[in-house]
Amino acid sequence: MKRNFLKAAVFAIGGTIAMASAPLMAQEAKSLDELLELVKQGHVKDLREAKAREQRFISARADQQAMLNQGKNTLAAEEKRSATLEKQFEENESVINEKSRQLKERLGTLTELFGHLTSTAGDLRSNFQNSLISVQYPGRGDFIDSLIEKMSGAEELPSIEEIERIWFELQREMTESGRVVKFRTAVTSAGGEKSEQDVVRVGTFNLVNADGEYLRYSPENGSLQVLARQPSGPYMGWAEELAQTGSGNAAFGVDPTGPTGGSYLAALIDSPTLEERWHQGGVVGYVITAVGVLSMLIAVWRLIVLSIEDMKVNKQLKSSKAMDNNSLGRVLKVHEENPSMDSETLELKLSEAILKETPRLERSLNLLKIIAAVAPLLGLLGTVTGMIITFQAITIFGAGDPKAMAGGISGALVTTVLGLIVAIPTVLLHTFVSGRAKKILHVLDEQSTGIIAEHTEGRAG
Repeated sequence: MKRNFLKAAVFAIGGTIAMASAPLMAQEAKSLDELLELVKQGHVKDLREAKAREQRFISARADQQAMLNQGKNTLAAEEKRSATLEKQFEENESVINEKSRQLKERLGTLTELFGHLTSTAGDLRSNFQNSLISVQYPGRGDFIDSLIEKMSGAEELPSIEEIERIWFELQREMTESGRVVKFRTAVTSAGGEKSEQDVVRVGTFNLVNADGEYLRYSPENGSLQVLARQPSGPYMGWAEELAQTGSGNAAFGVDPTGPTGGSYLAALIDSPTLEERWHQGGVVGYVITAVGVLSMLIAVWRLIVLSIEDMKVNKQLKSSKAMDNNSLGRVLKVHEENPSMDSETLELKLSEAILKETPRLERSLNLLKIIAAVAPLLGLLGTVTGMIITFQAITIFGAGDPKAMAGGISGALVTTVLGLIVAIPTVLLHTFVSGRAKKILHVLDEQSTGIIAEHTEGRAG
């Protein structure tokens, strides 16, 4: 019981003493005297720790005061240095203004000259960057760059030799723009392989190699590259002939926009060929082409058949005996086989014979007519389908690239062109073939009418 009371008394002591004397209270007091001794020891220890903290605070305060004094001294020194520098800056500014005034007075009218010189050098640098002549004479731009930098610094004036060189470069640019010269330089092929080749420069317009291939100049790295896609037509042959010609005149396709980047040649190269345009029609275009080929074959076949039949009919007209190898002969044979038949029955028999010959003469003409009507509809179908695809792409990717949008619309219209290309000749061929057939049928009607008339007169006589 007593032991429990001592424990309760220990826990009833104030919070500060209990916290400070935690290591001592870890021992269990067995009596009030022991508890008092433990509390006394904890109080003595707290006093020692408080004094130590006080000494550290006093020491830190002294250090802070020293640092404050040092900062004040540094601030005073920097303010003094700032005043000195400000005074020196004002003096230097006065000297610069005076020197500038003296320079302006000494330059006099040369200031306007150097201004024009700087402007001319800037324009010349821009021309040299895109000029094909720089391929033959590299390094011209470096001189112009250094000269412009010198004149822009206003620390050193250009020398007479540098001014004369600007005049020389201008004169050389004009002279070389009217010459056709051959020289050797590095050329990068379409496959990325670099080699030394002989190239021909036509003024500032075009560059071609010995194989007649057009070259493209890249101002960024000063390199020559073979165009991945060469212009079609006779241009390649002309370029090769020019490259092989040592002197004299030779035909050549010159790009007039060469000095400004060769936009015309680029447009020719980017223009799709007939085969590429045909492929742009897609499946509908292939179907229209197949239908067009079929109509051509049918038309040629019927023209050949009707031409042969026409020759046989003409031969039959000159013969007095009916032959079975032509339509007129088969009609006339009806009269030869029935000479005593009455006129009404003979007329019916001849009409029947002509009706039998009509399908043979007009065979496949309706098919040509159908193809002529369906081909434009197929073209319209392909156009509508292509426009739907184009507008779907615009919906997804936006209309930020007008060139791509125009290309899609152009491809969609290819099927309409194909449909008209098929329909127009088919209509003409149908008219021509139908005319040949009607001509033969007209001969049959004419001869049958004549036979009936003769037969009727004979029976009446």
